Amino acid sequence: HRFAIKSLMFLKLFSRKGPNRMADPMIPEHPLRSVPVEITVSVGRARPKVSELLNLGENDVLTLDRSVNDPVELYIGDKLIARGELQQIEGAEPGQLGVRLTEVPSLLDAQ
Repeated sequence: HRFAIKSLMFLKLFSRKGPNRMADPMIPEHPLRSVPVEITVSVGRARPKVSELLNLGENDVLTLDRSVNDPVELYIGDKLIARGELQQIEGAEPGQLGVRLTEVPSLLDAQ
């Protein structure tokens, strides 16, 4: 089964009061900090008609609503968590992409 995190609202479930520091997900040794989270990077959207989609073949190009220099958006589930710029990573595999973050709102403010 595949599960998606819909928001980071789970942080409200943990109390920061009292002697049990492990109830606080913000402390370095909290077990939630080691859970991997999948981040989706959105470079743009396309809205072809079904007939256009059915006619697509190998080497066809699907036009997106953004240009190469536009910022990309980073999501966890459907929650926007940051914006950034695509970059080729030096010293990695040829063509390896990364994202330089340019806007990172506080995740705790989203509570």
